[in-house]
Amino acid sequence: MKQAIVARTDIGMGTGKLAAQVAHASLSAYEKAGSSRRREWKSGGQKKVVLKAASERELHELSEIADREGLPNAIVRDAGHTQLEPGTVTTLAVGPAADDAVDRVTGELSLF
Repeated sequence: MKQAIVARTDIGMGTGKLAAQVAHASLSAYEKAGSSRRREWKSGGQKKVVLKAASERELHELSEIADREGLPNAIVRDAGHTQLEPGTVTTLAVGPAADDAVDRVTGELSLF
């Protein structure tokens, strides 16, 4: 079991902003997973990987693939209190789910 969080590289998020957006995405997708999937992921160490995306469009395309695969996923839009304009799409989390299922959606992406 794992979760992949995909973050945009084209909007210039600082390190702290990136960390916060990754955390928002992780929790949001976790909350969409079923209880058995959540339990299995938590008991297995909550494995996560953070990956790069070049654009908002890429995040939406990956989310659509995750939806078709039946995987929990969540897109995060920033509130706009600090570095970004309100509503800026920053990250996407896919999973928790089986490693191979998450890889079918995000396996071609580079590590952040």
